[in-house]
Amino acid sequence: MSLSAEAYAEIRRLIVRVELAPGAVIREDELRERLRLGRTPIREALQALVRDQFVTVIPRRGMFVSNIDVGELSLLYETRAILEPYVTRLACARGGEHHWTEMHDQLAAAHASGGPAVELMEYDRRCHEIVWDAAGNRFLTDTLDMLYAQSDRLWHLYLADVDDMADAVDEHEQILAALQARDADRAAALIEAHIRAFDEQIRTAVRRRLDSPLAG
Repeated sequence: MSLSAEAYAEIRRLIVRVELAPGAVIREDELRERLRLGRTPIREALQALVRDQFVTVIPRRGMFVSNIDVGELSLLYETRAILEPYVTRLACARGGEHHWTEMHDQLAAAHASGGPAVELMEYDRRCHEIVWDAAGNRFLTDTLDMLYAQSDRLWHLYLADVDDMADAVDEHEQILAALQARDADRAAALIEAHIRAFDEQIRTAVRRRLDSPLAG
């Protein structure tokens, strides 16, 4: 991994986990100190984050962590709902037994961990990444990686309002069984349902937050 790619991954992680909150000022000197990386990789990473809409540039004011527009939830869902089932179909055709073994191991670790929701979310992400890798299309992987990160950021922002992630792990068990059986139709339908459930979960959390007496 190049230094620029390392900087991108680390800064995006800080944004996704809301350690850099929406609207926060981006300070290059603080990032260089925090990540122990030079000026060039930090700047190249920030340019890529602007392109991927995690960072916003305001002329004569500077760089800021992009705000999350909950009004765009439907756009995020409909894009993932089209691409994820298609990638899952490709994975059915192209994936190897090593992919499904790794996915099985991830799910076994998730069940054994008994960890908090934030830990289970990491297993959820890894299962998606295995399917993307099995599909063997880096252009789709890059796009889905960015879309997942935006969804992940919403999840972290509304973490206190989101239900247990155990159901999501169980859904991956069913998806894995369909993938191993090379049942593309069932696998695609299951991943679409999985994404829909996640979207509904986030929407419920947003409504709870907006309806709270403390909102605003």
